[in-house]
Amino acid sequence: MEFGHNDNNNLPLTKFESMLKTNHVLFFDSEEFENIIHYYLNQGKIALAKKAIKLGLDQHPTSINLRLFKVEIYVFEDKLSEADKLLDTLHNIDSSNEEIYIQKANIFSKKDNHEQAIEVLKQALELTTDIVDLYSLIGMEYLFLDKYEDAKTYFMKCLESDINDYSALYNIIYCFEFLNQNEEAISYLNVFLDKNPYCEVAWHQLGKQYFTLKDYNKALTSYDFAIISDDTFVGAYLERGKVLEQLKRYEDAIENYTITLTLDEPTSFALLRIGSCHEKLDNQDLALQYYDRTVHEDPLLDKGWIAITKFYNKKGDYQKALFFINKAINIDSENVSYWKLYAQINQRLKFYEEAERGYKKTLELGNYELNTWLSRGDLLIKLGEPEAAVSNFDQALEFYPENAELEYRLAGLFFTLKETDKATFHLKNGLKHNEDYAFIIEELFPKVSQELLVKNILKEINR
Repeated sequence: MEFGHNDNNNLPLTKFESMLKTNHVLFFDSEEFENIIHYYLNQGKIALAKKAIKLGLDQHPTSINLRLFKVEIYVFEDKLSEADKLLDTLHNIDSSNEEIYIQKANIFSKKDNHEQAIEVLKQALELTTDIVDLYSLIGMEYLFLDKYEDAKTYFMKCLESDINDYSALYNIIYCFEFLNQNEEAISYLNVFLDKNPYCEVAWHQLGKQYFTLKDYNKALTSYDFAIISDDTFVGAYLERGKVLEQLKRYEDAIENYTITLTLDEPTSFALLRIGSCHEKLDNQDLALQYYDRTVHEDPLLDKGWIAITKFYNKKGDYQKALFFINKAINIDSENVSYWKLYAQINQRLKFYEEAERGYKKTLELGNYELNTWLSRGDLLIKLGEPEAAVSNFDQALEFYPENAELEYRLAGLFFTLKETDKATFHLKNGLKHNEDYAFIIEELFPKVSQELLVKNILKEINR
């Protein structure tokens, strides 16, 4: 029996806490101690749970259940060898106690010996009638081993034994999704729904599978049934809104997102999506209002700040866009797309050093798109840093070894640096790969384009 704050059955708990305050030892039967310990563990009050275990074992030294709680504490504190020894002792006393096997499996799992944990849990299955929890534990161990088919099988057993085990249902769908078995997930959910037609969770999951496959009409129908099954199901309204956005039914999407604001505390996700829908409907003032509400609701939601950044960027108000992109980067400084946007905004504001920094950071984060290399290199040329530009384009050539745009830029730079042999080599490479980009020399290096050697090389190609 578990105690609650307003539980009429919590007299033993009150009595126990009174005893701790007075240091006057009172007697409790072993079951009362078990309930007290269970309550403290659920509340995360480990110190009090340990006191209850000690006092319980002082009064009931042969209680296996109280000693199993001691094992649980050992495992929690990562004292696995102590837990193991105590379990061996308990197994010698009562080899048919399934909880001993469960705790043994828990220790194997903590040691990353998941195969052994599964073997022990399967032994426990033969000793208990409460099989659902064991199926779930075995399923989780298979997940640790990345054996998703096996995990799925055991979570399905959970659901067969307890049709309301939504945790198992979520885990089954997780396995299907990880295995990219969306069609199979749909078939499974449809069979499940034939037996449980008012299961809103299953309808919701079915809708998500159809959404992944871009079958938006079927997804919409699934969410309709989820809402019929539970008209307060916030998740179904949110997902329905996402489908309606894909169908470009923005007003209907707004209606669904707005319903969620009345059913529960406003979520930054719903506010952000409403803002986005208003922007697509060209309701600019309303869009900005909802974006503002989004970041007010969750100031650490970088996507909210990015939405405002893009809003002002489209309007050409680059100063405001720069202010808000900085807020997004302060929240997530490892996001490549944010740094790229940061660079583009600074470039439009003619803040070339900051723009170059943005492109450099983008490259450091692993974005090796050709345009990023070109943009950064061109800014270095503009900033009068030819050596840095050469280094940039040389690195780019490792990823794009026969790219004419890079070759012409390197040619222009080496001519600028009076390294004629290297310049000639890259200019001829550029012409070999694509003559049409030769205008780059004149555009980025007008002085170089007037040099006699450059003119002669270009003339040779045009003969």
